[in-house]
Formats: sequence, C-alpha cells, structure tokens
Amino acid sequence: MDIQMMIDALPEYLRAAQITLLLGVLGIVFSFFVGVINSFIFFFKIPILKRISAIYVELSRNTPLLIQLFFLYYGLPKLNIVLDKNIVGVIGLTFLGGGYMSEAIRSGIEEVPKIQLETGKAIGLSRLQLARYIVYPQGFTRSVSSIGANAIFLLKETSIFSAISIMDLTNVTRDLIGMYYLTKEYLLLLVISYAVILLPLAWIITLIERRMRFATFGH
Repeated sequence: MDIQMMIDALPEYLRAAQITLLLGVLGIVFSFFVGVINSFIFFFKIPILKRISAIYVELSRNTPLLIQLFFLYYGLPKLNIVLDKNIVGVIGLTFLGGGYMSEAIRSGIEEVPKIQLETGKAIGLSRLQLARYIVYPQGFTRSVSSIGANAIFLLKETSIFSAISIMDLTNVTRDLIGMYYLTKEYLLLLVISYAVILLPLAWIITLIERRMRFATFGH
C-alpha cells in the first residue's frame, strides 16, 4: 500500500469530490422539484398532463442513466443540440431522479388518511386548500425517508458520469490507475471519498426523519 501516492492524489480527489457533489446536489434539487410538480399534476388530476407525467415516470425509472447520458451527450449533437458535459450530467440525473421523487411524494400523499380529506371538504376547503393545509404537509412528512433514499441513490449514480468524461471521482480514479497502476490505493480513496459524502447525508436524513415523525402541524 503506497501511502505517499495516496496522499499526493488527495488534491485531485478533492476537486473531483467537489464536482461530484455539486452536480449531484443540483440533480437532487431539480429532481425534487420535478417530483413536486408531477405530484401536483396527479393530485389535481389534470387530464392530459397526468398521462404525460405517467409516461415520463415509467420511462425515467425503467431506462438506465448511462443510456440517458449517451442520448443527451452523443445523440443530441446529431440534431445540432450540443450541451456541456456537466449540464448533461445534471439533466440526466434530474430526468432519472424526477421519476423516483414523483413516486416517493405521491406515495406519501396517498398515505394521508382519507377521513381528513373528507373532513376538509365538509368544512368547505377547496382542493387547493386541501393540498396546502392537509395533504402536502403530511405527505412530505410521510415521504421523507423515500426522498432521502432517492437522494443517496442519485449521489451514487454520479459514478456513471465518467462515461461522458466528467472528471468526477470515478473518472479520476480510473485515470490515476491507468497512469500509476496502483489499483488498490486509488480504489480505496474512491470508497473513502464516497463514504465521506454519503455517510453525513444519511445521518442528516435520519435526523430529519426522526424530527418529522413527531412533528405536528398547525402549531
């Protein structure tokens, strides 16, 4: 185990981790907003958009991120649409994650007791008011664990970015192994790097889930 070579590689891993984290966080945030929008479409039962959203969810969840990235990075230039590789990474991650976030939020909303909806209707709340005061506060609480699991899943999926030459952690590891043939050293750094990113996130999600589990609304 060549410790000195591992120490020398730390600056490159730090830069790669920053790129990985930045693109991953952007993909998670945008996919969450996509999920919220889709959940609104399903909740308000907007006819045409509901069908489009359902097709999108099935397509995004049943196609590999690698294929999506290849289509965006290598396919779109055939249509004279050229995107920066980092933008492609964020779009691909958003497309994939949006489907999973949509299902996570929708399932949380469906767990809200029907009696509360009926009570809200009985006191004259509109569907928008039901969404604002009853459905979404509780729905988000019930879907925190699923949203968190999706966030961790999406961060791990950034390892695919190396396929389109983004200098993420996986790509840097592959390049260093190719130059110095120190496979176990650089793979160990790769594992440590992802652990440093993912373990705190998992802890934060667990903390939020515990706090939300005992949260009360309207106070």
